Amino acid sequence: MKVQIMSRKFIKPSIPTPKNLCTYKLSCLDELNTTMNVVGILYYQSSDNIRRVNNLEISLAQILPQFYPFGGRYNKENHFVDCSDQGAEYVEAQVLDCALNEIILSGVEPMELNDLLPLEIGAADEATYPILSVQITKFKCGGTAIGICISHRIVDACSFGTFVSAWAKASLGDKSEPIRPKFDSQFYLPGENSAFGSTRSTKDTSTVTKRILFDREAIQTLRDRVSNNDRPPSRVVVVSSFLADALLRSDRAKHVQPRACVIMQEVNIRERTVPPLSKYSCGNLVLLTTVECSADESKSMDFESFVPLLGNNAKKAVSDCANILFNSENGHNILVDYYLGANEKLNETGINGLRFTDWSKFKFYEADFGFGKPIWTSVANIPIRNLVMLMNTKNNDGIEAWVHLLAEDMAYFEQDEEIKKLTT
Repeated sequence: MKVQIMSRKFIKPSIPTPKNLCTYKLSCLDELNTTMNVVGILYYQSSDNIRRVNNLEISLAQILPQFYPFGGRYNKENHFVDCSDQGAEYVEAQVLDCALNEIILSGVEPMELNDLLPLEIGAADEATYPILSVQITKFKCGGTAIGICISHRIVDACSFGTFVSAWAKASLGDKSEPIRPKFDSQFYLPGENSAFGSTRSTKDTSTVTKRILFDREAIQTLRDRVSNNDRPPSRVVVVSSFLADALLRSDRAKHVQPRACVIMQEVNIRERTVPPLSKYSCGNLVLLTTVECSADESKSMDFESFVPLLGNNAKKAVSDCANILFNSENGHNILVDYYLGANEKLNETGINGLRFTDWSKFKFYEADFGFGKPIWTSVANIPIRNLVMLMNTKNNDGIEAWVHLLAEDMAYFEQDEEIKKLTT
């Protein structure tokens, strides 16, 4: 797939940002995040209506006043976003050597999808990089891909989903159920000028990605393996448990012996705190929680034992959310200390650290910009090893798992017998 960039420009907010909002300070969790962009790509079968395509640019300018930090630039030395309306980047591109269906149906290599993004994933945190950048790519068949990058310094996946939904509604002219983003996390989770997380290489070829589809039948088969009289486990829990089991097996195959493991899960705290944060609160509002197993324990772990372990761990984290805002010191400990502790454990020598993040609830398949709903949504090749991203399917009954591993680890993972059954 050869992508040709046709134009680049900056889109400024249709209404200037008020002076009192020109400095956007970070929350304590924003400060700790990795230097990278949150990315996503939405694919549309046809966009022959030129007016609708041109309206993407107009509607972006219309919603930037609501998402005012997205039109600014990050000031790394002083830990704030300068919201002086420098503008969001708007890129137009075309693909002439293949049709959209060829990419979706042929099982394209995830690394190629990075060319549908306007920025490299690690291109963040410098004053020269926009907070928000979008790329509209037209295919020879008339199909369109909308690639979006937003700095992880100020957004998580939920915030990313809120922006996509708001932009789509504005482009469609849908004024029902307005989306009103809130940028107030720095008030109840103030920053402390903490050191940043690690910087991701913008061209890291050591990490490779495999996409694995769990359709409705596969999900039901996994649920049947742990069926009892209780409520069946969620799609996310059974897929996470299946993949954790497979990743531990492939790790044992590589190292010839079991290793201790740490499994980190991300829990969205919106609407779960007391008082509840709005579902449209923007920022990094995620609680990290971990499950730890010694080498001996990991040897005996299997899918059936992971399901209650990961399920109960997530439930406890949801329960902990109620205490985050009730007591500021306790809330800080729950969020920041958990974050630092989890990442420290993941990076310990000799530890098999796995990280699971659930993107399945952010309604990307509902994003209609005026030429129908997407036929596929994806991420790309993310330069973070041992990361598993769980995406929804178009029919809302399956999970697409995007597994990011070192190339040498992927070779073992792909040879796992349970994984081969799903992918061959």
